[in-house]
Amino acid sequence: MRIEHISQRLRALGAKPAHEQRVLRAWVQRTSVDNRRQAAKDFLPLALREELPALTAELEGLAKLRSQHPGEDGSARLLVELADGQTVESVLLLRDGLCVSTQLGCAVGCVFCMTGREGLLRQLGSAEIVAQVVLARGLRPVKKVVFMGMGEPAHNLDNVLEAIDLLGTAGGIGHKNLVFSTVGDYRVFERLPQQQVKPALALSLHTTNAELRTRLLPRAPQIAPEELVELGERYARATGYPIQYQWTLIEGVNDSMEEMDGIVRLLRGKYALMNLIPYNSVPELEFRRPSREVAAERAAYLHRNGVLAKLRQSAGQDVEGGCGQLRARVVKMERRPRAARPAADGAAAG
Repeated sequence: MRIEHISQRLRALGAKPAHEQRVLRAWVQRTSVDNRRQAAKDFLPLALREELPALTAELEGLAKLRSQHPGEDGSARLLVELADGQTVESVLLLRDGLCVSTQLGCAVGCVFCMTGREGLLRQLGSAEIVAQVVLARGLRPVKKVVFMGMGEPAHNLDNVLEAIDLLGTAGGIGHKNLVFSTVGDYRVFERLPQQQVKPALALSLHTTNAELRTRLLPRAPQIAPEELVELGERYARATGYPIQYQWTLIEGVNDSMEEMDGIVRLLRGKYALMNLIPYNSVPELEFRRPSREVAAERAAYLHRNGVLAKLRQSAGQDVEGGCGQLRARVVKMERRPRAARPAADGAAAG
């Protein structure tokens, strides 16, 4: 479901723009449009008041909590069930943040990521994306949303931008606290500057070597690292938000000093922040995370050479919650014969 479809239904029920905004704001901020109060009765059209309970129930059914997996770091990975029974992942982050999914599966095929192993199954509608925020707000305050979960936002651009527009207006989230994460796509750099709500931008770089990047991100648009940084810099200067570059640090793949020198060459003097994220090891994949000492030294080296860098940890490592892992485990278990399924692992079910 798309937000535009909700708006069309509201207008068909006689809603004017003020009525429409009131209903959408109540949904995304989890407040009540209480039609028992006389003021509400006078404000909303009769047909809309009569349809509101059914519409509210339908919106609540867009995203339900299947299971919750708290991490020792204060984060929590959520397995979210959509109305069609499929599942995606969201992550409650520290400091009132939330990471949401934009697709079921992913077509980019990053070789170190579980999400893309089954390819793209379907797009998430803009209302399904926002519904993850609504669900999370029932658990914690959400003041920042990062579009960095399952899927490539650039491959579902219309739905993601529609969700961002609602969250940045009726949703009450500051525009720089809406973070659009992408491997890089020319359409992103064309569309984002034209939006009413201009989100911050995170670019998945992972290497400064164009050939290696093609191997790591086999179906990403073929944009050389140098050009990607220049496109990002242009957007950063136009919006006043620094670009967040994402670098999954993988032992023996992209953690060399040669790569660190490449980062310095590309980012020194740029309006940018480099996030070094040690790889969240997945038993099914061959890649491994570097030692804590190596990761810390790489971040310190970038600092000493004029690049603002932060060493970050992927949320939920202690619960084996790398992006796509929760869903993969559930799908694998559901495909096994019932007698062979293990007992529940003790995660809090929704």
